[in-house]
Amino acid sequence: MGSKKSESPVVYSALEVANICGVVNQTAINWIRSEYLKAFKTPGGQYRIYPEDLVEFMEKRGIKVPSEVIDNCEKKVVVSSHTILIVDDDKAFNDVMAAYIKKHDETALVSQAFDGFEAGLLMVQKMPKCVILDLDLPGIDGLKLCQKLRTTDAFGHPAVIVVTAAQDEETEKKCAELGVHEYFKKPLTLSDLVTAIGKCFKA
Repeated sequence: MGSKKSESPVVYSALEVANICGVVNQTAINWIRSEYLKAFKTPGGQYRIYPEDLVEFMEKRGIKVPSEVIDNCEKKVVVSSHTILIVDDDKAFNDVMAAYIKKHDETALVSQAFDGFEAGLLMVQKMPKCVILDLDLPGIDGLKLCQKLRTTDAFGHPAVIVVTAAQDEETEKKCAELGVHEYFKKPLTLSDLVTAIGKCFKA
């Protein structure tokens, strides 16, 4: 007689999470202990993770979620690949861009940074697929930051869209050499920005 498939909810061990995310077991345990990844303990003291919590964790960090993990979720989850970070010290304009993007792309997960330091922290925490970058940031060279985003493995090589008040052709040329996906001079048309973002996710 064939065995009946178990109806029990699927849970993952720390080792299984590590294998899914492509890291060593200790890294997964550190994520749990640091409360980055939700987990509970069995009576034997072993960590267990629900698929829904794993999906949320992976999505926030830009890690591709395998379809079998999504299938194991008790609740239907929608995985968004539209993770975006806006870096601009003009708070009002930053807020306007964020609101416009969210309105025209309901799947977008938008984070905002207002200086280079904050941008660096959010890049590591959120691992956005697209960065909208103002080059004129306080205390940091925007072009050097752009280069780091495009070349440093730790940031996941996001698509970079530059939005700047700079009007000189030399800056635009340097950005092109750095592999910037789109270059906009302020003031810009927000619908053009959303179109450029869409192209980045289709690339």
